[in-house]
This record gives sequence, structure tokens and C-alpha cells, in this order.
Amino acid sequence: MNPAHATTDHVFTVPLDHSLPGGPTLQVFAREVVDPARTQDQLPWLLYLQGGPGGKAPRPSAGSPGWLPQALKTHRVLLLDQRGTGRSTPVTAKAASRFASPAELAAHLAHFRADAIVADAELIRRQLCSDEPWETLGQSYGGFITLTYLSQAPHGLRACYVTGGLPGLTATADDVYHRTYPRVRDRVRDFYARYPEDAARLRKIADLLPSDDVRLPGGDRLTTRRLRTLGLVLGMGDGFERLHWLLDESLDADGELTDTFLHQVESLTGFTDNPLYAVMQETLYGQGAGPTAWAADRSLTDFPEFAEDADPLLLTGEMIYPWMFREIKGLRPFADAADLLAQRTDWPLLYDPQRLAANQVPLAAVVYHDDMYVDAGLSLRTAQDVGATRAWVTNEWEHDGVTASNGRVLARLMDLAAGRA
Repeated sequence: MNPAHATTDHVFTVPLDHSLPGGPTLQVFAREVVDPARTQDQLPWLLYLQGGPGGKAPRPSAGSPGWLPQALKTHRVLLLDQRGTGRSTPVTAKAASRFASPAELAAHLAHFRADAIVADAELIRRQLCSDEPWETLGQSYGGFITLTYLSQAPHGLRACYVTGGLPGLTATADDVYHRTYPRVRDRVRDFYARYPEDAARLRKIADLLPSDDVRLPGGDRLTTRRLRTLGLVLGMGDGFERLHWLLDESLDADGELTDTFLHQVESLTGFTDNPLYAVMQETLYGQGAGPTAWAADRSLTDFPEFAEDADPLLLTGEMIYPWMFREIKGLRPFADAADLLAQRTDWPLLYDPQRLAANQVPLAAVVYHDDMYVDAGLSLRTAQDVGATRAWVTNEWEHDGVTASNGRVLARLMDLAAGRA
């Protein structure tokens, strides 16, 4: 039986700081995937830019990720583990603990934003593709990287597809979180409308935690604020059901939290596999306009309905808070460095509005109308401000539509970019 994919692993050596090519280096891993029947064909390359930050590329299996079979009909795909993730010199809690000081760690982490990922991609493209331009598929944060790519190296791009990831070009972290909290509030209320018993169950669990010293398997104490971060899953297509079935097994006959529940909570909220998601989250919005200064935490005070003693209890979403770096084992080695990153005022610009306005690389983007993570209003404004852009707005899918649609979203975007739709 033929395998579903033919794969080739690639490892590239890249500078930690691309402005200092003779300095320290990193290893960046990428997996080439092609239809086994077309391994000898001259196919255009499609670079996949994973969401995150801090997420590694998907590992292919039969029919997974859902967009891959569609892509392999016409392209040779490169699944990139962005620097610091997967097999690309991963940034882990253990690695962070080896730095001599928080300042050294913060300086190191500053080289893991979209501009450095784009520079890595360009080095890889020149080595792998004989300097021919390629196409990109950017999911979520991968769309943010795409706009940086179009700002810094449009000559390397033939066409770009973005799924749920057009950033606000000038939006600050404060702008983003003041838009995010109302969307999360509405999503949680929709969840409770579907599963009313879960509102009471979550409130009951939260009421146990201040007086009971409940420990997760790794030793962290489960607090109400950590419990609330389970709301992060609600923006995905299966998020309501994932959370509902987790809560369904949360309490035993004596009203105590089950081991199954505690194990899953630790897995969902521990950042063991992707600490960069937490560490780098607010740096996405650092563009020389002052410090991000823990914007999600500061913005929370403007939404009293999110009080921990509120009934029903509102969960939180894609927000990172300073307490996480003291209370979550996998993030503790980053705590002081994360504070330094939050105070930084001189972040380089990630987007070039003038260059983007004059863009001629076909850019097709799907904007999910009800996206909990990326504000549709900011995305549509960007679509208007970037040349050669065609946006498709839909509420048929959630944030993971490119995978959940089994290739239909990607096929539509390819048609849009080529002028076929």
C-alpha cells in the first residue's frame, strides 16, 4: 500500500540575529510533503505558517491536517517548525533556566518574532527553491507573519493565503484586548446557553478552589483564574463540546474533582509544549508605540462582568496574564524575562503600511465573522489597506475552518487569488 505522503526532512542553520550573520546560530527544521505519485514533478512550493505564536507545524497523517490533501493536488508543501518550536532549537522551560540572567533570556527571546521568522523563511527559500518565489498559507498567527513577509520580502512571494489571521496594522495591544474581552464574554454566554448545567458546574468548581488546596498532577495549585483560562478552547469549531465533555467528568459522586479532570486541566493550561505562546503573545503587538505592559491584565479591569465572584463565571480566552509566570510550572523560568519584554519600548515595526498599500502579490484571506481570537473589524480594515487583497467573510466556520472544512477553505482562497472566484 502506498503511503499517504512522501516526506523529506530538512534542517537549516540560521543566525539567531539575522543582522549579525556571524553570531550565534539556531537549527530550523522543516518537513517537505508531496503526493507520492508526484515526487518527480516540478510543483510550486507552498510554505505553511502555523498559528501561535509558539506552535510547531502539524505532523502529517492520512487526511490530516484537513487542508493538506487539497494542497497536495497542486503543490509541494513545506511544514515549517518556526524558530523555537518543535524540532527547531526549541525554547523550553529547561532551556530558559540555563540563561545566566533574565536580561539575557529576554534579549534572546526578542529574536523570536515574525520578522525573524520571515528572515528564516527567506534563507530557506533561497536554499530550497533556487530562489524562486513560493506561496504561503498562514493560519491565525501565520497570517500575521504573512503581512510581515509582504512588508519585508515581497519578492519571495508568488501568492499568499491567510485563514483567520489578518492583523490590525497599527493596532496596539490595548486596542486588541479591548475588542477581545467582549467577544469572549459573548462566546461564553453562548456556551452556557447551549449547556446551562455547565454554568452551575463551573461556578461550583470555582467555589471549591479558594478554600481547598487542589493540586494538579504536576504540583501547581488549581486556582479560579487558572480554571477560567479553559475558555481558550471556545473559539474552535469543536470547542463547546470539548469543554462540555471535560466538565461532564469533573466531579465525582462526593462532589470532589476527579483525577481525569485535573489531568486534562493541567494539559490544557500548562504551556509545557508551547511556552512561547504565553511568552511572546503580547509582543505580537509591540511596534515602537510604547510598552505592551501586560495589556490583557490591565484591560481586564474595564470589564467588571469578568470578576471571579460573578455568577455565572466568565471564562477568559486568548489572554496572557503576569500571574501565569509565577503559578504555572512550565512558565516560571520565563517570569522575570517576560516582565522585561512587557516593559520594552523599542520593538521594531513588523508592518510597512506604505509597502503594503502598494502590494502586488495576490493575497486571499478568509475572515471568520465570529472569530473569538482575531477581530474581524481589524481584519477587514487591513484587507482594505493592503493592495491586491481579496477578502471572503463567512460565519460557516470558526477559527480552525481551514482544517475543519477539509480543504474547501483553501480551495476557495486559491481560486480567489487566481481570479477564478
